[in-house]
Amino acid sequence: MDVQDFLQRISAGLKNPITKEDVFGKEIQISYLKRIDKLFEKGLHYYLDPKAPEKSKEASVFFRKQNFHNDELNVGAIKIVNQFEELKLSLSAIAKLSDLDFKRKIKKYSTSDNPREIALKARKVLYPKFDNNRRNFLKSLIGSFASKNIMVFEFIETWNKKEKANIDGFYLKPNMIVLKRHQSFSREIFTLAHELGHYLLDEEEIEEINYAVFNKNLSSIERWCNDFAFFFLAGSYAESIDSLEKASSDNDYHHEFIAKVSYQTHLSKLSLFTRLLYQGKISKSNYNLVKEEFEILYRQQQEEKEREIQLQKEQGIKQRGSVAKPIPSPLFLSTIQTAYYEGVLNEYEVCKKLNIKPEKLEKYI
Repeated sequence: MDVQDFLQRISAGLKNPITKEDVFGKEIQISYLKRIDKLFEKGLHYYLDPKAPEKSKEASVFFRKQNFHNDELNVGAIKIVNQFEELKLSLSAIAKLSDLDFKRKIKKYSTSDNPREIALKARKVLYPKFDNNRRNFLKSLIGSFASKNIMVFEFIETWNKKEKANIDGFYLKPNMIVLKRHQSFSREIFTLAHELGHYLLDEEEIEEINYAVFNKNLSSIERWCNDFAFFFLAGSYAESIDSLEKASSDNDYHHEFIAKVSYQTHLSKLSLFTRLLYQGKISKSNYNLVKEEFEILYRQQQEEKEREIQLQKEQGIKQRGSVAKPIPSPLFLSTIQTAYYEGVLNEYEVCKKLNIKPEKLEKYI
């Protein structure tokens, strides 16, 4: 962000805005420093450290790469990326002290390789036993990736967070994939498969992914990762889609077939219709009609949920809701456990890393 944007953000709610001189001079008021920390959430000790912030390529993807697919990353997104960069560096140090090896177990590919062929190869080593429950399937995928030294994390944003990250996921070298928890697990599953594509190409990216939106202006890397993700999840159903006749009102736009494939692959129905559009198997006008149908159905479902909540309120029924918990990577858990057994981490540090209460420590060590 530029200086003006920074000053505006830290002056929010003040009668007299904070000036450049107030924060970039030789001294700074503690009250201003606290406002700055509300924005960056580093802890006051960070600003008191006489050592200059590190700008090495190892420290951040923002020093390793200049341009991103989502060129309008907001502060929420940048903070999430930095949080996981710090975790990655920490885990790398822990691994070295614990004699753990995160060596790559899958070879690298390039965009000149056929994404369909690579997806079929990847399925043989990474695709778990299929589960109709989407959350369970996502968990199995995360476990399968861990077996090949690929560490997957979810980040969860609370409903009242002011600036939500405008990204779905990202890949950080050498072996970290991070996903945003979505209401739709099918979108999260597709994001994970897409980021696996980035891992296979060894191309870092921070992005918002929505395969259910037709976009002609994708880079060769993004198109490759989208194609890879589709074939990785579709498996043998890709051949059935190839053999479909053009969707129209005469064949009810293949709704029944698409619903079946969606159920058996966890690809969303709209993403499958988007695939048909890419293949020229549905016209743009018919695609828009189908898309509008899905949007209307989604709105009706949301309205029904809201009515149900309102009815429960009127009846005095209290809403019970707990904060969702991220699905842990078995590779992350085993790394922390080994570090504890090797004496690299103490009990307090283990609890902090796993974000658990001390009384639950016995479940993990």
